[in-house]
Amino acid sequence: MVSPQENIILVGFMGTGKSSLGRLIAKKTGRHFVDTDQLIVANQGREISQIFKENGEEYFRQIETSTLGSLKPFSGLVIATGGGIVTRPENIPLLRAQGFVVWLQAEEEEIFKRVSRNSKRPLLQTENPRKTISDLLDTRRPLYEAVCHFSLDTTHLSHKQAAEAVISEEIGRHSVQLGSE
Repeated sequence: MVSPQENIILVGFMGTGKSSLGRLIAKKTGRHFVDTDQLIVANQGREISQIFKENGEEYFRQIETSTLGSLKPFSGLVIATGGGIVTRPENIPLLRAQGFVVWLQAEEEEIFKRVSRNSKRPLLQTENPRKTISDLLDTRRPLYEAVCHFSLDTTHLSHKQAAEAVISEEIGRHSVQLGSE
């Protein structure tokens, strides 16, 4: 019997390519693409920035954890997560149990360039978004590192190159697991 296709779960800071790469990886591997932020927006009937404004970050993080948990029964997905999903300790084992966790990274300057194009980022509605990015990165780096099976710096890679690197690593992971049985 063929085992169900493993999920590929993309974590990382905003602007590292989780959603765009997730769609491409799903297309190349025949998996379904799921974006936890999009699921939250669909289920809540409002944008994430509105959820933050009306209910606060903690409420959003609770919904995010619940959304992640709702994906647990499924396989064959590429899941793009929100950048802060790793900030709740209960999400670390939940992420790792659901598939191959890939930490997408980028240089801080590149992240700033990428996210500056989107004014809807609720955590960057500060006096100094650049410092906010730096502070959040410092806090989250060890969390991303703790949860990932593989990390990839997307700073100088095209979407195609990054997607191929993730797919290649995921295929290699299965080859190693099969060879060790």
